[in-house]
Amino acid sequence: MAHVYISIVGATLIALFSMTAVAETPAPGTSGIEGTIVVSPTRPGPIRKDEERSVAPVRNAQFAIKIGDATVKTFTTDGEGRFQVALPPGHYVIVREGAPPRIGRWRFEADVVVGQVTKVNWTADSGMR
Repeated sequence: MAHVYISIVGATLIALFSMTAVAETPAPGTSGIEGTIVVSPTRPGPIRKDEERSVAPVRNAQFAIKIGDATVKTFTTDGEGRFQVALPPGHYVIVREGAPPRIGRWRFEADVVVGQVTKVNWTADSGMR
């Protein structure tokens, strides 16, 4: 009886892990953009030679994906600044929604190719000096 129970639990765990792997993998032929957005500097003042850059993930921020002046889609980064969004092939401009004008740099560009997910790692300029 215990052997049957262990077998059922094992089969259930294998099925759950398989579904998780499928959920994280984009469907074949899907195109879009995925990556991470960080911001720097995170504190004002001079950066010394022996000091690391002050960089932080852009957490839970909303961005608009545009073609020209038209917004075609929006997305929100997760707690680590990561995002993934499916898009048809084309050239896109990505801007942070609600970012103050003329403070920092929150504009990025990406090209999406048929059947490929474009991987990006963008660094936004916070505007601090």
